[in-house]
Amino acid sequence: MVVDSTATDVPRREPMATDEAAPSRTLDREQTATLFGRTMVLVGVTAGFFAVGAYLARDLPPLWGLAFLVAAVVALFALEAAVNRSERVALAVLSGFGVLFGAALGPTVGYYVGAEPQTLVLAAVATGLFIGGFGAAGYATRRDLSGLARTLCWALVALIAFGVVLVFVQVPGGALIYAVIGLVIFAGLTSLDFQRLRRSKDIRTAPVMAASIFLDILNVFLLFLSLFRGGVR
Repeated sequence: MVVDSTATDVPRREPMATDEAAPSRTLDREQTATLFGRTMVLVGVTAGFFAVGAYLARDLPPLWGLAFLVAAVVALFALEAAVNRSERVALAVLSGFGVLFGAALGPTVGYYVGAEPQTLVLAAVATGLFIGGFGAAGYATRRDLSGLARTLCWALVALIAFGVVLVFVQVPGGALIYAVIGLVIFAGLTSLDFQRLRRSKDIRTAPVMAASIFLDILNVFLLFLSLFRGGVR
Protein backbone atom coordinates (compact mmCIF):
# COMPACT_ATOMS: atom_id res chain seq x y z
CA MET A 1 0.00 0.00 0.00
CA VAL A 2 2.83 2.43 0.86
CA VAL A 3 4.60 1.70 -2.40
CA ASP A 4 1.43 2.02 -4.40
CA SER A 5 0.55 5.29 -2.71
CA THR A 6 3.96 6.81 -3.44
CA ALA A 7 3.88 5.68 -7.02
CA THR A 8 0.48 7.28 -7.43
CA ASP A 9 1.50 10.59 -5.82
CA VAL A 10 4.60 11.09 -7.97
CA PRO A 11 2.90 11.14 -11.35
CA ARG A 12 0.28 13.50 -9.98
CA ARG A 13 2.88 16.03 -8.85
CA GLU A 14 5.27 15.81 -11.81
CA PRO A 15 2.80 16.81 -14.52
CA MET A 16 1.73 19.81 -12.42
CA ALA A 17 5.34 20.97 -12.04
CA THR A 18 5.99 20.40 -15.75
CA ASP A 19 2.82 22.23 -16.76
CA GLU A 20 3.83 25.27 -14.71
CA ALA A 21 7.45 25.32 -15.86
CA ALA A 22 6.84 24.75 -19.57
CA PRO A 23 4.90 27.99 -20.21
CA SER A 24 7.58 29.95 -18.36
CA ARG A 25 10.36 28.46 -20.48
CA THR A 26 8.33 29.01 -23.63
CA LEU A 27 7.67 32.62 -22.66
CA ASP A 28 11.38 33.19 -22.03
CA ARG A 29 12.25 31.77 -25.44
CA GLU A 30 9.62 33.92 -27.12
CA GLN A 31 10.83 37.04 -25.33
CA THR A 32 14.44 36.32 -26.26
CA ALA A 33 13.57 35.64 -29.89
CA THR A 34 11.47 38.82 -30.08
CA LEU A 35 14.24 40.94 -28.54
CA PHE A 36 16.86 39.39 -30.83
CA GLY A 37 14.76 39.97 -33.94
CA ARG A 38 13.87 43.54 -33.00
CA THR A 39 17.47 44.36 -32.10
CA MET A 40 18.85 43.03 -35.38
CA VAL A 41 16.21 44.94 -37.35
CA LEU A 42 17.27 48.11 -35.54
CA VAL A 43 20.92 47.34 -36.31
CA GLY A 44 19.96 47.20 -39.99
CA VAL A 45 17.97 50.43 -39.73
CA THR A 46 20.91 52.17 -38.01
CA ALA A 47 23.22 50.95 -40.78
CA GLY A 48 20.81 52.42 -43.33
CA PHE A 49 20.86 55.81 -41.64
CA PHE A 50 24.66 55.54 -41.38
CA ALA A 51 24.81 55.07 -45.17
CA VAL A 52 22.62 58.15 -45.68
CA GLY A 53 24.84 60.24 -43.41
CA ALA A 54 28.01 58.98 -45.10
CA TYR A 55 26.63 59.81 -48.55
CA LEU A 56 25.52 63.32 -47.59
CA ALA A 57 28.84 64.16 -45.89
CA ARG A 58 31.18 62.43 -48.35
CA ASP A 59 32.66 65.70 -49.64
CA LEU A 60 32.85 67.61 -46.37
CA PRO A 61 36.25 68.62 -44.89
CA PRO A 62 37.68 66.49 -42.02
CA LEU A 63 36.90 69.15 -39.40
CA TRP A 64 33.20 68.59 -39.97
CA GLY A 65 33.76 64.88 -39.42
CA LEU A 66 35.12 65.60 -35.96
CA ALA A 67 32.11 67.75 -35.10
CA PHE A 68 29.72 65.02 -36.27
CA LEU A 69 31.65 62.44 -34.24
CA VAL A 70 31.24 64.48 -31.06
CA ALA A 71 27.52 64.87 -31.79
CA ALA A 72 27.21 61.09 -32.37
CA VAL A 73 28.81 60.36 -29.00
CA VAL A 74 26.38 62.76 -27.33
CA ALA A 75 23.49 60.97 -29.07
CA LEU A 76 24.82 57.64 -27.80
CA PHE A 77 24.77 58.85 -24.21
CA ALA A 78 21.30 60.33 -24.72
CA LEU A 79 19.96 57.03 -26.05
CA GLU A 80 19.61 55.29 -22.69
CA ALA A 81 17.69 58.24 -21.24
CA ALA A 82 15.48 58.24 -24.34
CA VAL A 83 14.70 54.53 -23.85
CA ASN A 84 13.33 55.28 -20.40
CA ARG A 85 11.23 58.09 -21.79
CA SER A 86 9.45 56.54 -24.80
CA GLU A 87 10.02 54.14 -27.68
CA ARG A 88 9.49 56.80 -30.33
CA VAL A 89 12.06 59.12 -28.80
CA ALA A 90 14.54 56.23 -28.50
CA LEU A 91 14.10 55.29 -32.16
CA ALA A 92 14.52 58.92 -33.23
CA VAL A 93 17.74 59.22 -31.21
CA LEU A 94 19.03 55.92 -32.61
CA SER A 95 18.33 57.10 -36.17
CA GLY A 96 20.11 60.37 -35.50
CA PHE A 97 23.01 58.42 -33.99
CA GLY A 98 23.34 56.46 -37.23
CA VAL A 99 23.22 59.55 -39.44
CA LEU A 100 25.78 61.41 -37.32
CA PHE A 101 28.23 58.52 -37.30
CA GLY A 102 27.79 58.17 -41.05
CA ALA A 103 28.48 61.87 -41.51
CA ALA A 104 31.56 61.61 -39.29
CA LEU A 105 33.00 58.83 -41.45
CA GLY A 106 31.60 60.04 -44.77
CA PRO A 107 34.91 61.35 -46.18
CA THR A 108 36.70 58.10 -45.21
CA VAL A 109 34.06 55.90 -46.82
CA GLY A 110 33.98 58.20 -49.85
CA TYR A 111 37.73 57.82 -50.30
CA TYR A 112 37.56 54.03 -50.31
CA VAL A 113 34.58 54.00 -52.67
CA GLY A 114 36.53 56.07 -55.18
CA ALA A 115 40.10 54.83 -54.71
CA GLU A 116 39.97 51.34 -53.19
CA PRO A 117 36.54 49.76 -53.70
CA GLN A 118 38.01 46.24 -53.51
CA THR A 119 39.35 47.00 -50.03
CA LEU A 120 35.89 48.17 -49.02
CA VAL A 121 34.33 44.91 -50.24
CA LEU A 122 36.96 42.74 -48.54
CA ALA A 123 36.53 44.60 -45.27
CA ALA A 124 32.73 44.25 -45.47
CA VAL A 125 32.93 40.49 -46.09
CA ALA A 126 35.50 39.98 -43.33
CA THR A 127 33.36 42.03 -40.94
CA GLY A 128 30.28 39.93 -41.69
CA LEU A 129 32.18 36.70 -41.03
CA PHE A 130 33.81 38.12 -37.89
CA ILE A 131 30.60 39.42 -36.33
CA GLY A 132 28.67 36.33 -37.36
CA GLY A 133 31.24 34.00 -35.84
CA PHE A 134 31.92 35.74 -32.55
CA GLY A 135 28.31 36.86 -32.20
CA ALA A 136 27.10 33.27 -32.57
CA ALA A 137 29.74 32.08 -30.11
CA GLY A 138 28.69 34.65 -27.52
CA TYR A 139 24.99 33.96 -28.05
CA ALA A 140 25.42 30.19 -27.73
CA THR A 141 27.95 29.87 -24.92
CA ARG A 142 26.79 29.00 -21.42
CA ARG A 143 29.88 30.52 -19.85
CA ASP A 144 29.20 33.85 -18.19
CA LEU A 145 31.22 36.47 -20.06
CA SER A 146 30.14 39.43 -17.94
CA GLY A 147 33.35 39.23 -15.91
CA LEU A 148 35.29 40.24 -19.03
CA ALA A 149 33.43 43.53 -19.42
CA ARG A 150 35.70 45.61 -17.17
CA THR A 151 38.88 44.15 -18.66
CA LEU A 152 37.68 44.74 -22.21
CA CYS A 153 36.67 48.32 -21.44
CA TRP A 154 40.08 49.14 -20.00
CA ALA A 155 41.76 47.39 -22.92
CA LEU A 156 39.72 49.57 -25.28
CA VAL A 157 40.79 52.72 -23.42
CA ALA A 158 44.43 51.59 -23.69
CA LEU A 159 43.96 50.95 -27.42
CA ILE A 160 42.56 54.45 -27.93
CA ALA A 161 45.55 55.89 -26.07
CA PHE A 162 47.89 53.84 -28.27
CA GLY A 163 46.10 55.19 -31.34
CA VAL A 164 46.71 58.75 -30.15
CA VAL A 165 50.40 57.95 -29.68
CA LEU A 166 50.58 56.61 -33.24
CA VAL A 167 49.36 59.97 -34.55
CA PHE A 168 52.46 61.71 -33.15
CA VAL A 169 55.07 58.93 -32.98
CA GLN A 170 56.11 56.51 -35.70
CA VAL A 171 56.11 52.98 -34.30
CA PRO A 172 57.32 50.20 -36.62
CA GLY A 173 54.29 48.08 -37.46
CA GLY A 174 52.20 50.25 -35.16
CA ALA A 175 49.12 50.30 -37.40
CA LEU A 176 49.19 46.52 -37.76
CA ILE A 177 49.57 46.05 -34.00
CA TYR A 178 46.71 48.48 -33.41
CA ALA A 179 44.39 46.66 -35.83
CA VAL A 180 45.16 43.16 -34.54
CA ILE A 181 44.78 44.12 -30.88
CA GLY A 182 41.59 45.99 -31.75
CA LEU A 183 40.12 42.93 -33.42
CA VAL A 184 40.95 40.81 -30.37
CA ILE A 185 39.21 43.32 -28.11
CA PHE A 186 36.13 43.54 -30.33
CA ALA A 187 35.96 39.77 -30.59
CA GLY A 188 35.37 39.80 -26.83
CA LEU A 189 33.00 42.78 -26.92
CA THR A 190 30.94 41.26 -29.74
CA SER A 191 30.59 37.97 -27.88
CA LEU A 192 29.67 39.83 -24.71
CA ASP A 193 27.03 41.98 -26.44
CA PHE A 194 25.36 38.99 -28.07
CA GLN A 195 25.30 37.13 -24.76
CA ARG A 196 23.65 40.15 -23.15
CA LEU A 197 21.15 40.10 -25.99
CA ARG A 198 20.28 36.47 -25.26
CA ARG A 199 19.98 36.99 -21.51
CA SER A 200 17.95 40.19 -21.56
CA LYS A 201 14.16 39.90 -21.46
CA ASP A 202 13.26 43.60 -21.63
CA ILE A 203 12.16 44.52 -25.16
CA ARG A 204 12.73 48.20 -24.33
CA THR A 205 16.50 47.61 -24.35
CA ALA A 206 16.47 46.81 -28.09
CA PRO A 207 17.63 50.31 -29.23
CA VAL A 208 20.53 50.33 -26.75
CA MET A 209 21.52 46.78 -27.73
CA ALA A 210 21.30 47.75 -31.40
CA ALA A 211 23.57 50.77 -30.89
CA SER A 212 26.13 48.64 -29.04
CA ILE A 213 26.19 45.91 -31.69
CA PHE A 214 26.28 48.49 -34.48
CA LEU A 215 29.37 50.04 -32.88
CA ASP A 216 30.99 46.61 -32.71
CA ILE A 217 30.31 46.14 -36.43
CA LEU A 218 31.52 49.62 -37.34
CA ASN A 219 34.78 49.36 -35.39
CA VAL A 220 35.56 45.90 -36.75
CA PHE A 221 34.89 47.20 -40.27
CA LEU A 222 37.29 50.12 -39.79
CA LEU A 223 39.96 47.83 -38.34
CA PHE A 224 39.69 45.51 -41.34
CA LEU A 225 39.93 48.50 -43.67
CA SER A 226 43.21 49.40 -41.99
CA LEU A 227 44.50 45.82 -42.26
CA PHE A 228 43.61 45.33 -45.91
CA ARG A 229 44.97 48.72 -46.86
CA GLY A 230 48.22 47.91 -45.11
CA GLY A 231 47.71 50.44 -42.32
CA VAL A 232 48.87 54.02 -42.00
CA ARG A 233 52.56 54.41 -42.76
